[in-house]
Amino acid sequence: MSYERDLGANGISLSIRTWPGEHTRRVPVVLLAGTGGTTRDWETVATELCRDRIVHAVDLRGHGASTWSERYSIDVMAADVIELLPQLGSELDVVGHSLGGLVACKAAGATRTPVRRLVLEDVGVLHPRRPAMPTRPAGELDYDWEMVQQIRAEIDAPDASWPNILRAITVPTLAISGGETSFVRPAQVRELADAVATGTFTTIDVGHLIHENAPERFLRAVRAHLDQPTL
Repeated sequence: MSYERDLGANGISLSIRTWPGEHTRRVPVVLLAGTGGTTRDWETVATELCRDRIVHAVDLRGHGASTWSERYSIDVMAADVIELLPQLGSELDVVGHSLGGLVACKAAGATRTPVRRLVLEDVGVLHPRRPAMPTRPAGELDYDWEMVQQIRAEIDAPDASWPNILRAITVPTLAISGGETSFVRPAQVRELADAVATGTFTTIDVGHLIHENAPERFLRAVRAHLDQPTL
């Protein structure tokens, strides 16, 4: 059974969904969804992981029940998460998908954050690309479309500081590629794994939504990484 609550961080309210865990002998894990994703997207993954650890899923700024603001950036979302993490535990593992993975990179590389291990789901090194704004889906959305537009522009023309951000990540990091069927090129995911201090790379060739399209394979890879003993 999970429960929801709101926690303040960086001047806003973030919605957290927590699975308390049947047994909590392992380090708690924090789940950060991709663009447009909410805590509900992690139901299958969280239900499995909470067998032996506490699991927290977070609605990023502009998503779900978290604060929707006028301005968005990966930097400000990372600042939100950096202030949030110590409220969730003194030692945490973080799993980030897509945009959530980019946010997790900045959080993991910051000083004095409680991140122990990192999993990045279909997250690649950002390179400049031709802008191509997606079409807004019809109907009511549970995320702010203005957020999509602002973040997409930032991803199309990434900040030059990203190489330094990745080099600052010293925690063991697993980068999982969605393979050739994903719009994120596997070479860019491998490039990210090579850029961090201690990175490993694997492929689950099911497309960008790995945790949704192949949850059992995704969970095996995540558990194998998170459950390694800390040296």
